Amino acid sequence: MLDTKGIEEIIPQRAPFLMIDKVEEYNPGESAIAYKNVNINEWYFQGHFPGNPIMPGVLITEALAQTGAVAILSLEENKGKNALFGGIDKMKFKKMVIPGDTLKLEVKIIKRKGPIGVGEAVATVDGKVAAKGELTFAVV
Repeated sequence: MLDTKGIEEIIPQRAPFLMIDKVEEYNPGESAIAYKNVNINEWYFQGHFPGNPIMPGVLITEALAQTGAVAILSLEENKGKNALFGGIDKMKFKKMVIPGDTLKLEVKIIKRKGPIGVGEAVATVDGKVAAKGELTFAVV
């Protein structure tokens, strides 16, 4: 289990853009499972949308990417590096994510060749799919 401090030792994102609160488990180069507790005080709820707060899909995708980054950047040869988006494919949003939800983020690395890879990503709330797709990354 990793808390915020442990996560920050692996990936470069920091508040207010660190989108995961804890990592339940990770296998370097293979997979990671993380959680985001969605709170009404999140900065983005001020404008998305007043009176009807919904976590933006792009930020759910970012949370998934950061979860995948924990998996790939925890490899010894990638320590101190960054994982950048190379692409987003087949991303579908199935459920609104609102304040009070706990977002479970799961990423499995399904392909790697040199510094490029692909992660299969799924975000769920209470076992229901909120978002899923494939994320291509480049380690730099």
